[in-house]
Order: sequence, then structure tokens, then C-alpha cells
Amino acid sequence: MIGKLSGRIDYRSTDHVLIDVRGVGYMVYCSDRTLAGLPGAGEVVALYTDLLVREDNLQLFGFTSLVEKEWHRLLMSVQGIGAKASLAILGALGADGVSRAIALGDVTAIKAAKGVGPKTAQRVVIELKDKAPGVIAMGTGSPAEAMGEVPASDDFDVIETPKRKSAAPNASAQAEALSALGNLGYSPSDAAGAVAEAAGVEPDADVSSLIRAALKLLAPKS
Repeated sequence: MIGKLSGRIDYRSTDHVLIDVRGVGYMVYCSDRTLAGLPGAGEVVALYTDLLVREDNLQLFGFTSLVEKEWHRLLMSVQGIGAKASLAILGALGADGVSRAIALGDVTAIKAAKGVGPKTAQRVVIELKDKAPGVIAMGTGSPAEAMGEVPASDDFDVIETPKRKSAAPNASAQAEALSALGNLGYSPSDAAGAVAEAAGVEPDADVSSLIRAALKLLAPKS
């Protein structure tokens, strides 16, 4: 299983890029949001990948973070969500947006993705809500953080198992806040919803601020 690709972009299309890795071209399909954030042709890129195997086709899908890749894998497990719908959801909301929408049970946000109806959106939220805490705790782990270390030559590696990178500040803070709330006895789903809501209000909040805000949200309403 190809878990990550590092190479140069040979060309870009409307839904995929061709990445040249040691003279071998890999066609990698990405969401609109991911494609918009990639560099131009000839530039170095690193993407986590997921391989879809079918009897008549093999397709690689590319992601800029482990969180995005994991949500794609989980979204694909929901009845009615194929690769196209999964990329549409990730393209519309981004990995953090999907985490927040599912943790908060926001069916409307999921439904905003092209081709996703209300019943399917509701099924996504119901089936994946309990898995949101684990994904949020993963952080971002973006391979782009290491792109500056990729050699200038065409000697790139195809890495089977991606290494976790340090999480972005807010992703790390959310993971720590989730852990703290869990230690206080809150359920993973309740903690994830409160942390996601708090992070949505204050995206740059540190761990202490997130915990305080989440506790206020979790406090019994008088």
C-alpha cells in the first residue's frame, strides 16, 4: 500500500495531479481545497495517499494531512459515500471543518458538499460522531512541513508508512484538551463536541483556554 509520495508535480488537472517520483508518474486525485493549496508544475510536493482498489481500476487519492486522510477513509465507510462524495465533503469543509461538523452533529454543514443529500449527511454524522475524538486527537501531521528537506535532485522516496509530524498548534491544543476532559470523566463524543465548538469560536486558543471554554459549554444549564 502506497502511504505517501514525495516528488515533483509534472502537471495539474481539474481533479488530480501527476507526481513524478524517480521517473515514475503517479496520478493522484485530490479535493478542490487540497489542489488549490498545492504548488505549481515543477515544484516539490509531498502527499499522504490512500489507494482505492477495484477490479477494473486503481486510484490514488492525495491528502496534505493524516487527519484529512483518516476522514476520507472513515467517510468512505459510510453507505452512500464514495470517493467522489468524500472528496466533495473534504473540499467544502476541509479536514478541520469535517472534524468540527461531525463532532457538533452539524448535518447542514455536511449537506453543503456537492452531491450529498440530507439523508446521507445525517447518516455521516450519526455513524462517525463517536469516531471524531480519535481523529481530532491525531493533529495535522502535514507532509508539507518536511518539503524543505526534500533534495533538489529527482532522487525522491516513495514511503510506504507515513511518519507522524508534530501537530499544528491548535490541533495539538485540541488533542490535549480532549485528553484533559476525558480524564475529568466526560465522554469522548461530548468532549469532542465541546472542544470543536470552542475551537470554532477561538481558532488560536491555547490548551487552557480551550479547556475552560469547553467546560463552560459542558456545564449543566440551569
